[in-house]
Amino acid sequence: MDVRDEGWGPRAAAAAAVGAALLLAGCSSAGNGEDRKERPSGTVTQQPKASDPFWVNPEGNAARQVAAYEKAGRAAEADRIRRIAEQPTGEWIGPENPAQEARGFTEAAARADRTALLVLYNIPHRDCGQFSQGGAADGGAYRAWIDGVARGIGDRRAMVVLEPDAVLHMVDGCTPAEFHEERYDLLKGAITTLKALKNAKVYLDAGNAGWQHADRIFEPLQRAGVEQADGFAVNVSNFYSTQDSTGYGKQLSARIGGKPFVIDTSRNGNGPYTGGDPQERWCNPPGRALGEAPTTDTADPLVDAYLWVKRPGESDGTCKGGPKAGQWWPSYALDLTDGGS
Repeated sequence: MDVRDEGWGPRAAAAAAVGAALLLAGCSSAGNGEDRKERPSGTVTQQPKASDPFWVNPEGNAARQVAAYEKAGRAAEADRIRRIAEQPTGEWIGPENPAQEARGFTEAAARADRTALLVLYNIPHRDCGQFSQGGAADGGAYRAWIDGVARGIGDRRAMVVLEPDAVLHMVDGCTPAEFHEERYDLLKGAITTLKALKNAKVYLDAGNAGWQHADRIFEPLQRAGVEQADGFAVNVSNFYSTQDSTGYGKQLSARIGGKPFVIDTSRNGNGPYTGGDPQERWCNPPGRALGEAPTTDTADPLVDAYLWVKRPGESDGTCKGGPKAGQWWPSYALDLTDGGS
């Protein structure tokens, strides 16, 4: 009920192609945050490593849109989309070639001396039959997929956000009870596999501030293995303010041994949408805005990072005139850069 945004199909194919291209050709972005005034037109550079150690993909949808707008002489629009293109965003690993994609992204990040931000969203019975329904066919397929991701990461640096909504949907009743035992086992196994890697950090998704029931989700998080993870993630693909998300995260942290957390700030600049159908307020809401830029300098010891887990400008699904989930939507991206006005 909260993610439903990363459709596979074209998104997965594009991710595989990008990963392969980066693996073979190398990363074209600068690795040390040079002065952007000196860059050639259309290029995308990395953010300063000290405050933002995450890799900016120079071949992402936003970067391609910048190049297209510049080629068309639409400089104003190019400058607005560049605000997205020059920030690191999550790479959602597709179902077909996990090792190839994870290797491509992490090797490109390593060449730029940055950390890859990866999102794993392939749990069986994903999204309760909604816009991003699907996932691995069964537990065996999921374990094999996780093993592929781990092989692809290897010893390179990666921050992994694990399975948005997977725990929350067991708590809120969206995922049928007969799948719960297996899901807990799969999540715990995924954390164990990924934490065995030398330089991977793992954050298990823990819902968002709109849930407001930290007392109901902390035990399921523990059962899913959060204590073995580096922490948990809140507000993935959602719109709750950083202040509210921090409050929710601290409530949870107090119940699970003081674990730190990360916050998805990609589209929370104006907070959540409060109009229209309450059941679809999460889906391509109008009037939203980009939130705080990704950084590890959060000034809060419990907040490890602000991240753009959701990729701003990609559709939540076929609602409010949007394309399929996960597809790039230029007009929505422009609205986000304009503060939703």
